[in-house]
Amino acid sequence: MAHKRDDRVRLHRIQPHPRPVQPRPLRPRQSCQQRRHTATHLYHRRPWRAPVLGGNMLRIIVALFALVLFTAPADAAVKVVATLPWIGSLAKEIGKDRVTVTTLVKTSQDPHSIEARPSMIAAVRRADLLIYNGLDLEVGYLPILMESARNPAINPGNAGNLNCSVYVDPLEKPATASRENGDVHPLGNPHYHLSPANIKKMAIGIGERLAKVDQANAGFYRANTARFVAQVDHKMKEWKGRKLQGKRFVAQHRFFEYLAADFGFRIVGYLEEKPGIPPSSAHIQALVSSMSGHRPDAILSTEYHDRTISGFVSSKTGVKSVIVPHDVGANGSRDWFSLMDSVIKSLE
Repeated sequence: MAHKRDDRVRLHRIQPHPRPVQPRPLRPRQSCQQRRHTATHLYHRRPWRAPVLGGNMLRIIVALFALVLFTAPADAAVKVVATLPWIGSLAKEIGKDRVTVTTLVKTSQDPHSIEARPSMIAAVRRADLLIYNGLDLEVGYLPILMESARNPAINPGNAGNLNCSVYVDPLEKPATASRENGDVHPLGNPHYHLSPANIKKMAIGIGERLAKVDQANAGFYRANTARFVAQVDHKMKEWKGRKLQGKRFVAQHRFFEYLAADFGFRIVGYLEEKPGIPPSSAHIQALVSSMSGHRPDAILSTEYHDRTISGFVSSKTGVKSVIVPHDVGANGSRDWFSLMDSVIKSLE
């Protein structure tokens, strides 16, 4: 037994240096035909000293290395770029921690008057998925961003490009579009996001597109979409009970048509004579006169509109002027649901 133990110890003792490799003597240079490749002697590469790590420790190190190698990095989340706050809110609601969301337009900005900036180009260049309103609302800056970013993933027709308006039946689509008629949207009214009926379609579309871009988490996105849609249905019962049907409003801009269609109220006049163009004094006088005869419930405008005109008309008619939250972030809203709570409350 002692002899066997000595053999085991001998195997792990500090090993002598291997014999040095002896250089071969130089021979006269040969032609290609004369050259012969002789077999090379393989020298035994023994460790110079005994192994320090035991088998268990080696296995632990290998396992830790594999964990580091195959664990998904933090930036594996789907990089979503949304043009508007409500779109970013929906993407985050459905994607949760599996997505990072960059929103290009601030709540305080007029979405019709956005200019492309270098920071926007950088965001679009890194995007896995670009989600936008469509119906030409972003026509003044989005084509520039997409061209400058040179990101094939988000080009139209690819999975990384999602135009939300494809899920909408547009209202107020003009037969002909002319600048003489003001800032008319030739594809139809783009302000559809205050419609619960439309927002459910948006949520389903975003959920399915995330599932396509990130197939490993497809079930996660679809489950979150189902919860979102169920919550819309639940809240709609509450909002319908707020008795908006039959109310009459004057609006500063054509912003509330989809909302009116869902809740049964009417827009009976506009402060703008033509979309996007300041009204003439003659138009305002005619509007004041008509409002005196058929008094509406309120004058509606949004946070980014000039309140001078609405204030003037309110002072002349005695009709209250109401600032309606127009997007997520307005009036302290945290998401689309709290936005709609504020919208409905402002219309009561």
